[in-house]
Amino acid sequence: MLIQAHLGYAKLHRLELSKAAYDLLSAMGEVQHPGGEVNASQVELAARVGLSKNRTSIAMSQLVERHIVLRPEGRYRSYFIHPYFAGYSTMEDLEDALRDAIEAIKAGELAEPAVPAPQRHLSAVPTRRTA
Repeated sequence: MLIQAHLGYAKLHRLELSKAAYDLLSAMGEVQHPGGEVNASQVELAARVGLSKNRTSIAMSQLVERHIVLRPEGRYRSYFIHPYFAGYSTMEDLEDALRDAIEAIKAGELAEPAVPAPQRHLSAVPTRRTA
């Protein structure tokens, strides 16, 4: 059984996740290795929680855009749960990982979990009419 930081989960409700994203994160938490590495395909994760391929893709996109799940480039079937939400073998590992994560966030090397800023679409911008 892995030890998880309560701070991250206590603030999870602020990230405006869908139920599917919560379920997917829960499934990832079940299969993660210490430190948050998850070696499973979206199909495997979807099967654990009973989601369709499309719903799983949308939920994973939500987790990634909120920086809860990190996708290493060039690695198939591999994800990392953000250190704030990952599980660890010991309290020392958890404390070290959180300390490192805070430093990486301050240095701009790791994004802090957050709701993405709303995107403005050109269709929402009024057009100027000429006479």
